Amino acid sequence: MTIQERVKATIRDVPDFPKPGILFKDITPILENPVLCREITLELTKAFHNMEIDAVVGVESRGFLFGMLLAQSLNVPFVPVRKAGKLPYETIQHSYTLEYGEATVEMHVGALKPEWNVLVHDDLLATGGTAVAAAELIMKQQAHVAGFSFLIELGFLKGRDSLLRYAPIVDSLLTY
Repeated sequence: MTIQERVKATIRDVPDFPKPGILFKDITPILENPVLCREITLELTKAFHNMEIDAVVGVESRGFLFGMLLAQSLNVPFVPVRKAGKLPYETIQHSYTLEYGEATVEMHVGALKPEWNVLVHDDLLATGGTAVAAAELIMKQQAHVAGFSFLIELGFLKGRDSLLRYAPIVDSLLTY
């Protein structure tokens, strides 16, 4: 069985969460299996192993889980991107539109160095709005988006299309 098949078999579908009509892809059962987590980390790292990556940005909150493991695997710093008001130090922000309103994410000022090549990781790529916001934060710190990494991609929502203007590599372990 491939890693994609094992991941797909482990993800739990939760209907009508967080609202009616949504089929939520719950990755928490994956976290109960340390061997699978290691294999996922190795698989996610493959697409970026030969690239010069200076940091990994993980998007709140599930992007922290494998984002931190990716950073460790690549031996680079991990930088969190969080919802507004959650980081304790001076921050930069980026606001963006969601299908149901607006959101703001932020990152600590100086968390990235100018000219760094930064990998963005999140658990799920849907429309791409949050990943685009993370890319905008990276660019506000004069760093470069080296690529995007996702555990799951909802291909029918075409979020990948909005990311390709920021980086040539958008890698997803599993696409629905």
